Amino acid sequence: MSPFPQISPRILKGGLALIDVDSGRVVRLIALQYNPETLSRTLQAQAVGAEGNADRSQALRLKGPPVESYKLDAEIDAVDQLEEGDLLVGRLGIQPHLAALEMLVYPSIAQLRDHHAAAARGQLQISPVEAPLTLFIWSTSRVAPVRVTDFSITEEFFDTALNPIRAKVSLGMRVLSVSDLGFDHRGGSLYLRYQLGKERLAAMSAGVSPGLLGLKEIPT
Repeated sequence: MSPFPQISPRILKGGLALIDVDSGRVVRLIALQYNPETLSRTLQAQAVGAEGNADRSQALRLKGPPVESYKLDAEIDAVDQLEEGDLLVGRLGIQPHLAALEMLVYPSIAQLRDHHAAAARGQLQISPVEAPLTLFIWSTSRVAPVRVTDFSITEEFFDTALNPIRAKVSLGMRVLSVSDLGFDHRGGSLYLRYQLGKERLAAMSAGVSPGLLGLKEIPT
């Protein structure tokens, strides 16, 4: 037997944070119970002329950062908590966890009431309800401001009171860049930090010789 105990590495959780835009206060932190096995990302370049009205003189120009989207499927399961005697899970199943995720796409009741009161006072120009800033957190090098674009839940098993005890959550998110938020917005600053992390990682990537690509030199 080895004299040194085997220490399991700490596994970080992916999750989301809701931030008050004005104060920077963390409104809520949500950790995914189990990290998804896959994470899909798409990047759509914002090139000049991409809409079909191409201008040859603008062919290499970018209008801004790409439109980046994340897609993940997460599982939520109450089995472990039920075995440990968790009273809240025993009474409500995984409904609190699901509700915390669902609130990402709900305005608060207080906001709805304020909006209704403003309409009743005859205010013609009423701004849409503003939600807290959502951050998608996937390791220390990926903390991105996002907007939830699609959300679906499949509840699979229920207890005797019909509380869900297992579910699959599908979550789609669009990264909000400075093109969406502006440079002066708190989320814009967080986006710049996110992209800076990408640039630093790209700088760490080792270069290759032209011979690896079958060329003596890169034509210029």
